[in-house]
Amino acid sequence: MADSRIYGRTHQMISKSLDLSAKRHNLISSNIANMDTIGYTPSDLDFQSALTRAMAGPEPNYLDITHEKHLSTNYGVNPYEARGEDSEDVDIYHLDSVNIDTEMMNLMENNVKYRSTTEMLLRKMTILNYAIDEGGK
Repeated sequence: MADSRIYGRTHQMISKSLDLSAKRHNLISSNIANMDTIGYTPSDLDFQSALTRAMAGPEPNYLDITHEKHLSTNYGVNPYEARGEDSEDVDIYHLDSVNIDTEMMNLMENNVKYRSTTEMLLRKMTILNYAIDEGGK
């Protein structure tokens, strides 16, 4: 991203939201793939709290960086960390530890969030294109 003033906080939030949707999709797919694994505990990502953690950091200032050592580090904190949590209270010694209906519902919900976020990104790019085209002159 070349200039944070052009894209702003909205573009940053859309970008992080798409990243989180992709990570949640991987977790849900892993749950479905391991549904026949004995002792597997399904995990999920709390989308809202993960997005809040990702957006909590200060907005980067891309124009004032003049040296590679000027970039601040997160000191090992990953805002996108997927903390695995038990999604259901089940007996882990049986094959039915993953509920396929729940996982498919989570997958569908994640798909809707991903598609709506992508639509927001497309609309943001359309607005920028309109501004660059000087309002259709």
